[in-house]
Amino acid sequence: MIFKRKLRTSHLAATVSELEEAVAARDGDRTERAFAAMVNSVQSAPDAERIAAGPRLAALLPAFPPTGPRPMLAMAAGFCVERGADPLACAEPILGEVRRDLVDALEFARRWTETGGDGDELPEPDEKIIDDALPARLGSDAYEARRLALAWCALQEWQPPALAVLCRSAEVRRRYAAALLPACRELADLDRHDLKCLAYALAVLDDEPLVVLHRPTGTGFEVRIGGIGDNFQLHTLLAHVLVGGGHVPGTAPSAESVRLAADPEPARGRTDVVATGTFELLTPDGGRIWNEGLPDDIPVVEGRRLLVLDTPAYERSWNADRFFPHLPGSAELARVLPADEARTWYARTSQGSGSLPPA
Repeated sequence: MIFKRKLRTSHLAATVSELEEAVAARDGDRTERAFAAMVNSVQSAPDAERIAAGPRLAALLPAFPPTGPRPMLAMAAGFCVERGADPLACAEPILGEVRRDLVDALEFARRWTETGGDGDELPEPDEKIIDDALPARLGSDAYEARRLALAWCALQEWQPPALAVLCRSAEVRRRYAAALLPACRELADLDRHDLKCLAYALAVLDDEPLVVLHRPTGTGFEVRIGGIGDNFQLHTLLAHVLVGGGHVPGTAPSAESVRLAADPEPARGRTDVVATGTFELLTPDGGRIWNEGLPDDIPVVEGRRLLVLDTPAYERSWNADRFFPHLPGSAELARVLPADEARTWYARTSQGSGSLPPA
């Protein structure tokens, strides 16, 4: 939850109207007062008011100055989404501002690195870096230097509102995720921001066909997956579909671990439910696909993601809670591949079809 609830009388609709008028009038003092009143009101408002206010607050984001409290405004809109506001209606302004700050943060890193001496590392995302020497360091005027530095410092503040819309709508992910993911990963690789949650949410696959080959039995399946936050969750759901469905041998996951992976209602807090691994997840060339990774890590072969399942080298277990509590995963068996089709797919792996059991 982005904000903790406070019990106060709410006049959220009125405070949002006042904020809208102040922003339209470009009145800084009035905007500051209205903004503070809105933050207080959104915490205590009933959900019906939050549902109406969310899109209005999100729509104000492009009008806020780049050096203003845009992340906090986005958090207020995201909190309203958490309480029922339409994520699709809020997504474009929230994720548009996320994209702008990702781009600006990358530009900050580029300029800082270009003007630094040998071994001069990128700074931690702390506003203490904003000083009188910053414009010269970035080769810009004071306003631009502050804007780029604030983007660098505020990236992690954008994650809660971004996750609020991404984790509640497959349509939001379909429209916006692919454009944001490369910049997010590029920044994460600089090792100054913890952007794991945002990167994972942007990489979630929806309505994705997956060819799954079970090497010990030589069988193949087409499984359609969606909303899966990591490969722990994928592992559980594949075992449920294939072992629980009687298609391959093994021990099916518990009903409770499957519920935690797929139930639309998130668990209330962390559970102590344990899931046990059924397979070794492999790439077509025999490399390991880690449970800590993502379904997006599964390679695409001939236009389809191709996953090979093998007998696990040793027993693994993990907490069965899903990575994104508000994002239920799905894995549905579309069809069992005919033996000849399975062997054709297996021929595209490093072991080839020769090691499969006879058809």
